[in-house]
Amino acid sequence: MRGLTGGGDDDAMTDRAPGPGTSPPGTPGGLRAPLVAGGGAAMAGLVALGLLCGACSTGGTGTRDEGPAGTQPVVRATPSAAVPTGTARPAPRVNAVQLVKGDPEVGRRIRNDLKPCAGDEYPVDTSYGTLTGGTAPDLVVNVMTCGDSVGIGTYVYRQAADGSYANVFAAEIPAVYGTIDRGDLVVTTQVYGAKDAVAFPSGEDVITYRWATDRFTETDRVHNDFNRAVGTGEGDLPEPTAQN
Repeated sequence: MRGLTGGGDDDAMTDRAPGPGTSPPGTPGGLRAPLVAGGGAAMAGLVALGLLCGACSTGGTGTRDEGPAGTQPVVRATPSAAVPTGTARPAPRVNAVQLVKGDPEVGRRIRNDLKPCAGDEYPVDTSYGTLTGGTAPDLVVNVMTCGDSVGIGTYVYRQAADGSYANVFAAEIPAVYGTIDRGDLVVTTQVYGAKDAVAFPSGEDVITYRWATDRFTETDRVHNDFNRAVGTGEGDLPEPTAQN
């Protein structure tokens, strides 16, 4: 989707999560982040996009407010024990689909509608990296729609001492995607006007969060407006100019 950019953390790794019957990745924590797409036209576009997400049978329950980290474990997952010989131990893999489906902090509609797009491939991306300063890698999970790969939910999980995972951040809004960038959580939200197609938003909000005192706090916010005159995919390429 246009304008959606991922973080550049060298220590972060991203996977497409397997189905519930397999044993994959993991991480820990507890909180909520408000995401607001600016402008009246943008809000109208988000309403239209919300209807689109509903038609795709994947929906959200709106954004969550920030709050202190929760202590209630979400689900216990068994990480893979396989370690390649002669290499450092990799980040343990947790089944992100199972984690989301078993998390009461995730909107019920998102949990119920999370199904494979094809075969056992779920529309879920997972990233592992350092966000909360714990002893184990943290996990960022992005849930998307199958048809357009539109993000409808971003969650951060922190691993507790007993191996369970707690939800420490949730943003449920159409066209949201979270990444890890040099130890910060970067959440990008596409901004749509009333007549914008899903592939061509009017702009984006890029919000940076940092973990401090058991919660994520917003540290930076950037709004980008996209040029409406380019990127439609129409028209012929210009002829090359002859060089003398």
